[in-house]
Amino acid sequence: MSQQLWRRNPDSSNLPQPRTFVRVFVAQEEHESTTAWYERLLGVERDMVLPYPEKDLALTAVGGFLIIAGTDESLAPFRQTVGTLLVADIGPYEQRFQQEGLEFVQQRFQAPVGEGFTVRHPDGTVIEYVHHRPAAHELG
Repeated sequence: MSQQLWRRNPDSSNLPQPRTFVRVFVAQEEHESTTAWYERLLGVERDMVLPYPEKDLALTAVGGFLIIAGTDESLAPFRQTVGTLLVADIGPYEQRFQQEGLEFVQQRFQAPVGEGFTVRHPDGTVIEYVHHRPAAHELG
């Protein structure tokens, strides 16, 4: 698996609608085989490879699935979040949720791919909202 950030579309600011990811948590040694399985299942290739060494994680997107690999310890803080919504801009969502008084499980954070936050919806579902912006090596 690549150790460098790679995305087919590194900037989500022009997304016409959010892209929903179902999270799949796996052990590090199962990352590549799980990714390959989802590629075969969906008949599509991965379109994002996201090493996240700061959190001891590696992520790969295949269609609507976000495969998150790591140790039990590194995955533990992320398991309560059932999905990720890739949006054009997190700002309007963040403002709306603040106005509605929703619980922010994780306040706005900077990730290697852009910014995000995690919120608990009124029904109790925990969702991460992120927007992607190009990294230096993805420009040009």
